[in-house]
Amino acid sequence: MKPDLKAIFKQIEKVQEELEKVQAELEKKTVTEEAGGGMVKVTANGKREIIKIEIDKEVVNPDDVEMLEDLLVAAVNKALQSADKMINEEIAKATSGLLPGLGGLPFGFPGFKA
Repeated sequence: MKPDLKAIFKQIEKVQEELEKVQAELEKKTVTEEAGGGMVKVTANGKREIIKIEIDKEVVNPDDVEMLEDLLVAAVNKALQSADKMINEEIAKATSGLLPGLGGLPFGFPGFKA
């Protein structure tokens, strides 16, 4: 029995449409992570862009710039990891059941981790 190519292509189109919707929605969604007990907060969106950084005045010390740099790196990395998780969860929700055998996740989507 030959696979129904028309049905397969319809499913692929449907997945593509769903992914476009998800991408548009993810641009509006954000995650915020912190480091140093909340002294540094970083907000990222679903496009993996850093859109806001908040730094508590107490952590700004000209004699210890290295600590602030470390806190910024930690908070940015946490925010990007949370953004990746959010992206993958939204993609999984949108594509579940659309392409059986692929686990609901499209390969090659930015932020996708196997």
